[in-house]
Amino acid sequence: MNPLFQAAVNLQTFCDTRNWAMCFIGGVAVQRWGEPRFTKDADVTLLTGFGKESHFIDELLRTYPARVSDAKQFATRNRVLLLESEDGVPIDIALGALPFEEHAIERSSKFQFAPKCTLNTCSAEDLIVHKSFANRTQDWLDIKSILIRQQKTLDLKLVWLELQPLAELKDDASILETLRANVRKALGAREAAKLK
Repeated sequence: MNPLFQAAVNLQTFCDTRNWAMCFIGGVAVQRWGEPRFTKDADVTLLTGFGKESHFIDELLRTYPARVSDAKQFATRNRVLLLESEDGVPIDIALGALPFEEHAIERSSKFQFAPKCTLNTCSAEDLIVHKSFANRTQDWLDIKSILIRQQKTLDLKLVWLELQPLAELKDDASILETLRANVRKALGAREAAKLK
């Protein structure tokens, strides 16, 4: 098993033994839903809620090395804990508390990437929401590949429903228009018209 997937399996086992709710997002989830591409890090949403983050952060820092010197303060301020595996694989743990993050974990499901490598990933719809919100060039390329590969099963209304409040929270309506434009290019005007 390659180091990335081994790190992901180990992290999932760590969380499962503590009954922590989590799912993989980012590049690992793209391997399942979009066009497989090289990814060097494992991105996770861990449901911590608001006000209980310290317990999770302290437990993780007892096992995993931090990638920044003020890891706990950075995580508390930015809601992401930057760790690495024993093999040096970067691990980004988003400290989930928003309703969307809770819903994404509830909708997540297991997928076997390789023998002895079954990981809990977010749904294709929730991956599109995550990547639209991040709003980077690579994210839109990933979204295009997800739209094309999963077009027959995607619930675009769910994507829109979850993304709208996040775009409002970020105060960036352009995210919604960019998603609509990407859906129009990948799936046609008829599908794009459903996004309202």
